[in-house]
Amino acid sequence: MTSSTFATARHAQLFDDLLSLFLTEGFTHLTLDTIAARLKCSKSTLYNLAPSKDDLVRATTIGFFRRATRDVEAAVEASDGPREQITVYLAAVGRALSGASPQWLADVAAFPPAREAYEQNTRIAADRVKELIDAGVAAGCFRDVHAAFAADLAATTMVRIQQGAVRDATGLADADAYRELAAILTAGISA
Repeated sequence: MTSSTFATARHAQLFDDLLSLFLTEGFTHLTLDTIAARLKCSKSTLYNLAPSKDDLVRATTIGFFRRATRDVEAAVEASDGPREQITVYLAAVGRALSGASPQWLADVAAFPPAREAYEQNTRIAADRVKELIDAGVAAGCFRDVHAAFAADLAATTMVRIQQGAVRDATGLADADAYRELAAILTAGISA
């Protein structure tokens, strides 16, 4: 293994450990000194990942959503038919978020760069739901619904989930809320 390959592997592992720490505990209360101590590395090693704690949080949040998107799309690709694809898509989004603590979700909502990443990911997810609905209508699996409206309805709920409003109003965890959204949406548009 070359030194650059080792460094890349070490950074990838450090990033995974950092993501795990943030998802479990949140990040606003953690200082760089605390993070370095918890990850058993130096602050300079953290600065090799990002120039500041804010940049570290932003990069970690974006990395989380990139990884989640890859996992969600792999699950959709392995599923059959439009109804199953929408159900699998929203359930996979819920699964991706199930490892996120309420503290991480609250910290993301309160930190503008992380919140922007979550909001962008939610918009992308709503567009993907619209694509899946359009495909289902074209295939005759769904009744002729206005796909943009159905996707907007899903997106509105997804934003409320992201902002914690669904959790506050219903007590449902984000992952459970996504599963319920999938069940209601697919039942409502079935042919």
